[in-house]
Amino acid sequence: MRNIKTEEITEVVAQLCKEAAYYLPDDVYEALKKGRATEKSPVGCDVLDQIIKNAEIAKAEDRPYCQDTGLTIVFVEIGQEVHIEGGLMEDAINDGIAKGYTEGYLRKSVVGEPLFNRVNTKDNTPGVIYTQLVAGDKLKITVAPKGFGSENNSGLEMLVPAEGVEGVKAAVMRIIKHADCNPCPPMVVGIGVGGTMDKAAYMSKKALLHRCDEHNPDPNYAKPEKDLFEMINKTGIGPQLGGTTTTLAVHVEWGPTHIAGLPVAVTICCHACRHASRTL
Repeated sequence: MRNIKTEEITEVVAQLCKEAAYYLPDDVYEALKKGRATEKSPVGCDVLDQIIKNAEIAKAEDRPYCQDTGLTIVFVEIGQEVHIEGGLMEDAINDGIAKGYTEGYLRKSVVGEPLFNRVNTKDNTPGVIYTQLVAGDKLKITVAPKGFGSENNSGLEMLVPAEGVEGVKAAVMRIIKHADCNPCPPMVVGIGVGGTMDKAAYMSKKALLHRCDEHNPDPNYAKPEKDLFEMINKTGIGPQLGGTTTTLAVHVEWGPTHIAGLPVAVTICCHACRHASRTL
């Protein structure tokens, strides 16, 4: 059994919050440059130039890449041989979010109750924490700030199995076309197929952590990823004001489901597809 202190978790989460807000992942940056090289619209080229320049300034000056520094999503993989010492892991993570958002001068956007008393919590807590128990004695933490311009345009459809691959692609395209330019494209598209309604949504969010330059290792899922990439980029939505670079990547995660079901969830992320990880 390996002990990890809550203080260490808090410090790591605080640092990851700042890193994720300041530094666009290299694969996303390269995907933007690749999109700029193939963009057909002059206006789209101008927009991509500004987005790329913004990423470079944010990295050089340790400034937020986007003013919406998001609701903090935290993915935790905890080894079953790890013992958390000094308190609850969830409390330690939320303490880290509060510390990181305060120290990093990041916009705090969380309200404590969603419907009747929408008062800002003033420290961007609580985060949304997903915990997975894995083998070993390590603790991996991934912080993924999620802006809500794109989150508000994500969606879910509950299909029947007979609709198959073409039905899944059609469902994804309905969500994308309904979103139009509102998610601040070029976007990264995460898709969850299978499970239950909530599991599909979780998988679609986790899919956003994949590198833009990688495809699903299963060729059965890699093909619809590639098909949807082409289909989305043919919509003409483009980088916010029209063009041929609507999406930088499409990723699918899948899971077992019921014989009567085919849930399909789509989480859209704007070009600020931010995340940072650390393993303790």
